[in-house]
Amino acid sequence: MAYAPGAVLIAALAVGCSSGTGTGDSATDSKPGAMASSTAPPGKYRTLPEACRSVSPATLKDLLPGSAELPEAQQEKVFDGSPAVTYDTDRRVGCRWKAEAPDGARSLFVDFERVVSYDPSVSDDDRAGEVYAKKEAAADLPSALPGSSTDSGTPDASDSPTATAGGKPGKDGGKAAGKSSDPDTGGKTGSDTGDTADTGDSGDGGATENLQPRVLDSLGDSAFLDDLLTRAGSTAQHRTVSVVFRTSNVIVTIQYTAQPALSTEIPDSKELQEKAQALGRKLVDSFSE
Repeated sequence: MAYAPGAVLIAALAVGCSSGTGTGDSATDSKPGAMASSTAPPGKYRTLPEACRSVSPATLKDLLPGSAELPEAQQEKVFDGSPAVTYDTDRRVGCRWKAEAPDGARSLFVDFERVVSYDPSVSDDDRAGEVYAKKEAAADLPSALPGSSTDSGTPDASDSPTATAGGKPGKDGGKAAGKSSDPDTGGKTGSDTGDTADTGDSGDGGATENLQPRVLDSLGDSAFLDDLLTRAGSTAQHRTVSVVFRTSNVIVTIQYTAQPALSTEIPDSKELQEKAQALGRKLVDSFSE
């Protein structure tokens, strides 16, 4: 019985230690919960479409004049396209189509890139936004012309390249010609001489239509259009219109090129831009299906 108070004291100390330990466990358990709540959500898209099946034969017939007149076997070869060489088709795929006609050649290249963030605090969408912003900055879009408008038809200073992420002032009146963007080389090639892209200015000094490289405000989450005219010596010149847009964590690049048979002819900027944007809208719609 002399030892009873000591036993009670030991038991009390044990309870006190257990209580302290429980508090410590609670603090430790809260950390994983905090980390889990700060983990950025994954991207909306986990897969990519089959690039060479992303454009319908009807659309290809419109984009590649002369293909409809080819024999059926040749048509199938043109419409099948040539897949781009990639090392991870889960992250990037592309396809190229080309057709020649008596008045010239047309080619189309479509590239899909699925962006994945390896930083748990940065979402796939945010990372894709960063990648897109770098592409827009690399395009070196010119400043918007006074009175010009974006593809929505409503002038808005906030839609100018200088007001968007990655945008910066460029060359007034359009993009310098003599340069072409090629995803296979990863850079711009060509001579530094040539004409500038048509800005759509009317003879009375007013801008009737904006055809300069610019930000597009009604295509995906963010988009821009580039227009490059290339000429090398006396050879035929070609124009490449590029439309790049982001939808969630996927970045799509469209390159539509026309090369007339005659070196004196200049490909129509308006036609190429309209068709490239129309294809962009179809591709955006296909992601939402």
